[in-house]
Amino acid sequence: MIACFVAPTVEGVSVSSRRRHGHHRHAASRTQEERRAETQGRLLDATMECLAELGWSGTSTTEVARRAGVSRGAQQHHYPTKMLLVAAALEHLLERQRLAYERAFADLPDDRRNVEGALDLLWDTFRQAPSLALMELAMAARTDETLRGLSLDINERVVQVILETFHRLFPTSLDPEAASTVIRTLFATLIGLTLQNALDDDAHGHQAAVLTQLKSFARLLIPAETGE
Repeated sequence: MIACFVAPTVEGVSVSSRRRHGHHRHAASRTQEERRAETQGRLLDATMECLAELGWSGTSTTEVARRAGVSRGAQQHHYPTKMLLVAAALEHLLERQRLAYERAFADLPDDRRNVEGALDLLWDTFRQAPSLALMELAMAARTDETLRGLSLDINERVVQVILETFHRLFPTSLDPEAASTVIRTLFATLIGLTLQNALDDDAHGHQAAVLTQLKSFARLLIPAETGE
């Protein structure tokens, strides 16, 4: 005979029932988290799009919400102020760009997985619209004290992410201070190239020569070493 099992009860509710309801609540909570992440992602993407197209002054939380396809109430719930929204968008962008960069480097053929290939990919990243958003922010921060701290912080974060990424791709025993100086030089030069490119789209063809010199300079940091 198969014994019947009666689930124990707690305050009149069976444990098995509580487990079932708990599972449903967990599933619902997980779905809610997914919806929350999706909404935030759309807001952050729309923020970067606005910054690149409209600049800091033209970017408003109302326009971001419209482009993201969410209500103003939802936008304010997740990011109550424009500054918080932009700060979150920049951090979101930086992490996404880092992951995409490392995947792209890993996909390079063996003979391109070196400092030249790494710099070509880095320049491709700087040429994309999000880099224009960073420049728009920096230009606005020049005359906006409240924005200056955020712009300085994100620029330093970009430098540190590039430095950490290059250390992972090209493990070296160089003095960290020397590596930092080289990366900061690369960053400053690529920012200048990005600005020039935005103005004239390399109409005079100087870009290739500058990049060649950059690669020669970078080899001081990473001499003919194949990345992992």
